[in-house]
Amino acid sequence: MSTSSEMPTASATDTQRPPRHYLPEDYSVTDWAALEPFFVELCDRTIHSGAELERWLLDRSELESALSEDLAWRYIRMTCDTQDEARSTAFQYFVSEIEPNVAPYDHALNEKMLASEFLPELDSQKYRVFLRSVRQALEIYRAENIPLKTDISTKQQQYAAIAGAMTVTFDGEEVTLPRAADRLKSTDRTVREDAYRAIQARRLRDSEPLDALFTELIGLRHQVALNAGFANFRDYMFAALGRFDYTPQDCFNFHRAIRETVVPLIDDLDLERRQDLGLPELRPWDLDVDVSGKAPLRPFGTGAELLEKTIDVFQRLDPYLGDCLRTMRQMGHLDLESRKGKAPGGYNYPLDETGVPFIFMNATSSLRDVVTMLHEGGHAVHSFLTRNLPLGADKHPPSEVAELASMSMELMSMDHWDVFFTDPDELRRAKKTHLEGVLETFPWVATIDKFQHWIYENPTHTEEQRHQQWQQVFDEFNQRTVSWKGLEGIKPYLWQKQLHLYEVPFYYIEYAMAQLGAIAVWRNFRQNPTQGLAAYKQALALGYTAPIGDIYAAAGIRFDFSTGYLRTLADFVRDEMAKL
Repeated sequence: MSTSSEMPTASATDTQRPPRHYLPEDYSVTDWAALEPFFVELCDRTIHSGAELERWLLDRSELESALSEDLAWRYIRMTCDTQDEARSTAFQYFVSEIEPNVAPYDHALNEKMLASEFLPELDSQKYRVFLRSVRQALEIYRAENIPLKTDISTKQQQYAAIAGAMTVTFDGEEVTLPRAADRLKSTDRTVREDAYRAIQARRLRDSEPLDALFTELIGLRHQVALNAGFANFRDYMFAALGRFDYTPQDCFNFHRAIRETVVPLIDDLDLERRQDLGLPELRPWDLDVDVSGKAPLRPFGTGAELLEKTIDVFQRLDPYLGDCLRTMRQMGHLDLESRKGKAPGGYNYPLDETGVPFIFMNATSSLRDVVTMLHEGGHAVHSFLTRNLPLGADKHPPSEVAELASMSMELMSMDHWDVFFTDPDELRRAKKTHLEGVLETFPWVATIDKFQHWIYENPTHTEEQRHQQWQQVFDEFNQRTVSWKGLEGIKPYLWQKQLHLYEVPFYYIEYAMAQLGAIAVWRNFRQNPTQGLAAYKQALALGYTAPIGDIYAAAGIRFDFSTGYLRTLADFVRDEMAKL
C-alpha cells in the first residue's frame, strides 16, 4: 500500500547541486588564503534594507554550506579508511587550518547581523528559531576556545583510529569487532562465550590509552566551559546544543522514569530469556542469541543486497522514500560493509549543498544491520525533505528531532520486513527482537547520559573513581539478572565502546527522547498509515524552522518524557510484542 503524499520539497531524484548565487560555480576549498576574501566581503558589505540583510544572510549561508560539505567529504573519506594517511591529513588540515580561522569571522558575522538596524524587518516567525540560536552562539563564544576546540577535534580523531584498528582472529581469519560480534548470536554457547571473551580482551588491550585519551578530553572540555563562564562542561553543552526546551533536571527525572517503568520490563524479558534457554543463570554472552534455538537471522548477504532490499521497503511505504535511496546509490553516496581499517559505527552525513547525504555503516549480514540501514535511511529522508530550505541552519534540526526521523522509520517499516524475512517465523523473530531492542534503548541511554553528567560535574575525578561510578550506574539500569562472576575486570571498561562519549559528548539522551516520540509516531501509523506517514513527513520537512515541541506536534505526538507518558508507550510496545 502506498501512502505517498505531496510535499513542497525538491525532487528526490535530482542529483544536481543548486546553482550558486554568491560563490563561483567552480569554487572549492583549498586553503585559507583563497577562502578568507569571502568572509571579509560579508563583514565589510554595507546593508541598506531588510531585503539586503536577507540577501546577505543567504549569501553567508551559501558559503557556510560549501564549507560544511567540504568538511563532510573529508570526514567521510577518513572514516572509510582510517589507515590512509592522506585522508587523515586532509581532514586534519581543515580542522587545524580552516576551522580556527573561520571561527572569529563567524562570531563577527553574528554580531553584524544582530546589530543591524534592519533586523526588525526580517520575518520574525520565519527566522525566530535561527535568531535564537545565533544569540546563544554569541553568548558562549570565546576566542580563547578556538585552539582548544582544534585540540579536542584532533584527539577525538584518535579514538576512531584506535577503535578502527581493533580486530580478533577466529579460525585463522582476522575480523573486525562488528563481524566478531555476529558470533554472539550463535546457538552454540561455547562459540558465544569465546567470541565475547575475545572481543573484550581485544578492547582491554587499549583500555589504558583510551582512559588516558578520555582524561585529556575531559580536561580540555572543562577548560572550554570555564572560559565561556560556565561551571562545567555539561552546562556549556546544554547551551551549545541549543537545549532551550529542557534542563539537566528534566534529564534526571527521565532517568528515574526509565528506572521505574522500563527497567522492570527488561528484567521480565531477561527472566523469560533465561527460562526459554533453559539456563541456571544468564551470562553476558547469552543476551543476543535467539531463544528459539534457531540459527541467527541472515536477512541479506552483501551490502548491495541490503541496499536493494531497503529500497524495496521504502518504496512500499512511499515511492518518494524509495527514490531517496536510489538517488544516493546512483551518486555513490553509501559505504555499507564492515572491513579492516574502517571507523566503527554508522552515520548519515548531510551534504548541505547537494542535499543528497552519505550513509556509512559496518554491515555484517545481521538483523542489527537491517535496523541500522533503516535508521540511517530515515536520516537520509530527512535530508531530502529539508534540502530546499533557504538557510543551511534550517536543515540541521536538533538531535531530538533528527533521531525522531530515524527511529520512527525503523518502526513504520516493520510492516514490510517480509522483504528481508520471507519465512513468517523468521519475520516474527525479527520483529520481536527489534521491539525488545526498542525497550532496551531506554536503560542504555540513561546509563550513558547519567554517567556523562557525573563525569563533567566531577572533572577532576581519578580513573579509578570513573570506573567505580560507571559500574554503579551500569548496575542501576542494566542486566540486573545477569551473572558477571569472573568478569569483574571487564565491566569497568564497557563504556569505552561508546564512541559518543569520545566524539560527540552529551549527544545521547536525545536517543531516548526520540525513541519515545518514535513509538508515538508508530502508534499513529498503526491506527492510520496514510495520515501517520504524512504527518511524519510534514514534521521532518520543517527542518529547524520551529521549536522541538512544534515539530513533534506537527507529527501528531507530544514532546513529553514524563513517567506516565513513558509507561503508556512502553506498555503499547509490550502489547504489540504480545500480538506477534
